[in-house]
Amino acid sequence: MNKIAVITGASRGIGKETAKILAKNGFDLALCSRSLNDLTQLKKEIESKYKVSVWIKSVDLTEKSEVIDFGKEVIAQYGFVDVLINNAGIFIPGKITEEVDGTFEKQMALNLSSVYHLCRTIVPYMIKKKSGYVINICSTASFVPYINGGSYCISKFGALGLTKCLREELKEHHIKVTAILPGATRTDSWDGTDLPISRFIDPKSVARVIGDCIFSSN
Repeated sequence: MNKIAVITGASRGIGKETAKILAKNGFDLALCSRSLNDLTQLKKEIESKYKVSVWIKSVDLTEKSEVIDFGKEVIAQYGFVDVLINNAGIFIPGKITEEVDGTFEKQMALNLSSVYHLCRTIVPYMIKKKSGYVINICSTASFVPYINGGSYCISKFGALGLTKCLREELKEHHIKVTAILPGATRTDSWDGTDLPISRFIDPKSVARVIGDCIFSSN
């Protein structure tokens, strides 16, 4: 029986490349993002190459109820999750005193609250089995604030804090918890930027690091 990995924000960027690496290594996948079309294409691509199954769902992770429902559906589908990767996120640049109203709430909902609620839904089943791995995609902005980072930095500081708290809570249950903190990675969040491509990390490089963490822990 294949192991099961859940990846949020899986239709593009780091999430998409991580899904491919895990599928190549025999993981069945439960994937979500807002774009069902992109997820469908990824499902077809993966299942045509590898002997794994891919379950997909369009989810607005800024909505608490949708996050929880997704987690419950995953458990109903598989009964247990070996690896949970909280990857979905958004970067909206701006200064705290100048950001458009709602910027804080949107980034906190996706970058932090969705991680909290999905962990609360799925991790209890890891605890029952005393097995599992949670990986949260944070950022260098989780520990180094910068101008125009605004509420994004706040949300990522929170995500790292959540990860550290979760790690302490789950040690006794033999569940691994890791924070990945990449620098600027060339994802859709940077569309329209004037920065040269050499300034960015390739999402495939981050995905390889995630894969190394998972495979080396087995």
